[in-house]
Amino acid sequence: MCGIVGYVGSRPAVDVIMGGLRRLEYRGYDSGGVALVTANGIASAKKAGKLVNLDGVLQENPLPASTTGVGHTRWATHGAPNDINAHPHLDASERIAVVHNGIIENFAVLRDELEDAGYDFVSETDSETVAHLLHRELQNRPDVTEAFRAVCRRLEGAFTLVVVDAQTPGRVLGARRNSPLVVGRGEGENFLGSDVAAFIEYTHTAIELGQDQVVEITADAVVVTDFDGQPVSTKEYTVDWDVSAAEKGGYDWFMLKEIHEQPQAIADTLLGRIGTDGRLQLDEMRLSDGELREVDKIIVIACGTSYYAGMVAKYAIEHWTRIPCEVELASEFRYRDPILDHTTLVVSISQSGETMDTLMAIRYAREQRARVLSICNTNGSTIPRESDAVIYTHAGPEIAVASTKGFLSQVVACYLLALYFAQVKGAKYGDEIQLILDELARIPQAVQQVLDNADQIHKLADRLSSNRSIMFLGRHVGYPVALEGALKLKELAYVHAEGFAAGELKHGPIAVIEDGVPVFVVVPPRARDQLQEKIVSNIQEVRARGARTIALVEEGDDTVVPYSDDVIRLPRVPTLLQPLVATVPLQLFACELATQLGHDVDQPRNLAKSVTVE
Repeated sequence: MCGIVGYVGSRPAVDVIMGGLRRLEYRGYDSGGVALVTANGIASAKKAGKLVNLDGVLQENPLPASTTGVGHTRWATHGAPNDINAHPHLDASERIAVVHNGIIENFAVLRDELEDAGYDFVSETDSETVAHLLHRELQNRPDVTEAFRAVCRRLEGAFTLVVVDAQTPGRVLGARRNSPLVVGRGEGENFLGSDVAAFIEYTHTAIELGQDQVVEITADAVVVTDFDGQPVSTKEYTVDWDVSAAEKGGYDWFMLKEIHEQPQAIADTLLGRIGTDGRLQLDEMRLSDGELREVDKIIVIACGTSYYAGMVAKYAIEHWTRIPCEVELASEFRYRDPILDHTTLVVSISQSGETMDTLMAIRYAREQRARVLSICNTNGSTIPRESDAVIYTHAGPEIAVASTKGFLSQVVACYLLALYFAQVKGAKYGDEIQLILDELARIPQAVQQVLDNADQIHKLADRLSSNRSIMFLGRHVGYPVALEGALKLKELAYVHAEGFAAGELKHGPIAVIEDGVPVFVVVPPRARDQLQEKIVSNIQEVRARGARTIALVEEGDDTVVPYSDDVIRLPRVPTLLQPLVATVPLQLFACELATQLGHDVDQPRNLAKSVTVE
């Protein structure tokens, strides 16, 4: 959540900052603001609502010229989303400007302390506390960087902070704890951002910041220390996508573009996974085969859409490796006293690599001596850095808040992990693994086939646009697909939608079926004969009570046609791989329905892309 941009160089800082904030809009926000270091001190502007509102303020009252500044888009945690609570926050002397992402957990104690010392607070935020703390520290420590480190040592919780000081122009300070911050290194200019998208227009060279580190950037230098002022080593990496990847490419929505990028995203996730010896290999697999052979239980932890990818993983892992696998919500995991030891592998799934619930869960797991492997799309993010091994999905930037290509690439990565375990444990022969990899290699073409038939989905969305409640049913791996389909509809169209295991119908959900209620049914491939018979019974049950049934069924299977009002054909794929094709029509349906209802598909209300607070 929240977008942060910092800049020092020779360009007009306001242009760089506003451009960076626009590329960070996908993170979700409710207000925006900028602060510049000028010859006359700090000049700032902020406004509630979208960045277009801030643009209006800047056009009406332009800020003085400056080549140093910070910017912010806020997602409210403390205080209402209004002009006063928007960032940046200034100290009373207007010497310091602060932008902040995260939550300062001890802010109430610090605020009481500062108010007792005579400081007046303007906003309701925890963030303003930092500005006043820094002002007070500067009374005793004239060096702003040293004072900033002292402030950071007093803070508890999760935070990214970026600060400018009117008395030290040409310098921007940043700090991070449990919240993302990345450095962009340029020629005669340097950048800070909560995401590389903030500066990708200007440089592809980024620097990872570790936990509890402070960075000081000037136009020509980047200096990183820990909170105690000790120098720390840093690692540069090259961002392998450019600014055009953050443009809509002719589509109405980033989400629609990303749905259509899924064939390529799947292909990229599979790329380079076979070694010269013909065996499956995984990048950043820092766990040895011996360590993996010790694993006798796998626990997948994730949130939201990633959790549903984990549910698919359970079917694949247990079927291909015979290793017991549990799937848990990261937000619940560490509070139930789970049983973990060195023979447990915790697999975390996070698109951003900064999901706070997931991050705290893997830290707990490591404290219990469990090994941690992360599936992630964001190179250099916190969760991969704190894991024993990583599988990067290589799906490219996902701008829309609701995940699409992120989800499918996570599912593919889960399949790769399951097959790698089967290889290491000897649960499958090499030729069996290769047959499955060959099937996976054909999936991009199958997904493209679904996308080529999108008109049918658009027409269906038009016919169902007046419905305010929709149900999704599935069995086996179709069950998490049903859950994901319902989630996408809730996220984008704000329509009540529920996903159920079809076998649970008679245990309660069938009570809400009435005339005209649309029910999407993910029909298992014919290879699952028992499930075929049962899903036909489920369709008949809801149809007999007036439901409108929409069957997602593989080509050539006419079993459910007599009982279905609409049939969406899916390419024929093995049962375990069906989520990769069955999810796509539901993504398209949610996107189209939300569009017809006039909603902002890329930035749904109340949601943020990266949830970096618990």
